[in-house]
Amino acid sequence: MRSHFAHEIPFIQHRRQLLGLSAVLVVLAVVGLVARGLVFGIEFQGGTEIDFTNTGSVTIAQMRDALSDEGEKDASVQTTVSDAKSGFLVRTGTTDPSTANRHAAAAAKALGLTSENYTVTTIGPDWGSDVTRSSALAFGIAIALIIAFVSVRYEFKMSITAVVALLHDLVITLGVYAWTQTPITPNVVAALLTIMGYSLYDTVVEFNRVNENAKQLRDGVHRTFHQIANFSINEVIVRTINTTITTVVPVICMLALGGSTLKDFAFAILVGELLGTYSSFAVASPLLSIWKTSEKKWKRLEEKYGWDVAATPAEPVVSKDAE
Repeated sequence: MRSHFAHEIPFIQHRRQLLGLSAVLVVLAVVGLVARGLVFGIEFQGGTEIDFTNTGSVTIAQMRDALSDEGEKDASVQTTVSDAKSGFLVRTGTTDPSTANRHAAAAAKALGLTSENYTVTTIGPDWGSDVTRSSALAFGIAIALIIAFVSVRYEFKMSITAVVALLHDLVITLGVYAWTQTPITPNVVAALLTIMGYSLYDTVVEFNRVNENAKQLRDGVHRTFHQIANFSINEVIVRTINTTITTVVPVICMLALGGSTLKDFAFAILVGELLGTYSSFAVASPLLSIWKTSEKKWKRLEEKYGWDVAATPAEPVVSKDAE
């Protein structure tokens, strides 16, 4: 019986190991979210962002001291490089534009910089609350529509496992942001929504093959749901890898050469795209296969023709759906 599958990559046979690896990654992500937390940009919580450019020999300690002297004692200061020139990105909790501009001007003067060396962006807390609410609503609507689409097009079990794979990708991606303390900005939210599309695409491609192959069981081979799922993954895996490569290459270019806005978007896309490819064959399909095998019809076939069953003479088996 095993000889029929010698040419296939045994994804489903190793479902426990694949799901176990995913579980470890999710746990690490949750630990990061709890222990370190997410850093939100000023767009979500309100505040001021001061972008200092071409600051020459100014050190991060000098920048902190200059801001502290103006009352910005809790300012977050990060070094930046733009056009091969050093600079700083400063985030503060100040929400009053005039106060923020006054502090920035005084700090720049103390460091020997001019008004051309910095730009100030201030966002009020009300606008930040609106962005947070809109982002949460977008995610909720997207997940609801995904469940509805997959349930209507295929079946409810497929929709649930597809959403589990999506949440797997999103949680781990957010975990990476927590561990690296990379700020969450609206660009990152847009990237996360894009990730949902990529992840769903790979999963639906596999589910479509599973659905078609399950309608007609093959004589002497691929007669259990585990076998059908594994065969279906192998049918589309090359396409999935090719799609991932062609989308990841430009994203890497954006991450390496783009400005700060593009990098925010590209970093999330890169992490999510790789996770989406992995979760389609390591999370969604194995979970669906385990769930479907608990059904009476598939459980009976698993007991008779499963990989762990001794080889038996090939005999035609046709599903009722194919008759």
